[in-house]
Amino acid sequence: MPNRLASATSPYLLQHAQNPVDWWEWSEEAFAEARRRGLPVLLSVGYSSCHWCHVTRLTLS
Repeated sequence: MPNRLASATSPYLLQHAQNPVDWWEWSEEAFAEARRRGLPVLLSVGYSSCHWCHVTRLTLS
């Protein structure tokens, strides 16, 4: 089931549209929702690498 990144225009964000995480794009709405729920904002800095590096990193982590 795609998350809210399925409608993103960024190729990086689209790579994560099938993740089981409720990702939000950078927006005032995301920060307002975090404030409303009293949650911290966890920021992804856009890490991306080759397929095998990514698979190995996820497997070994």
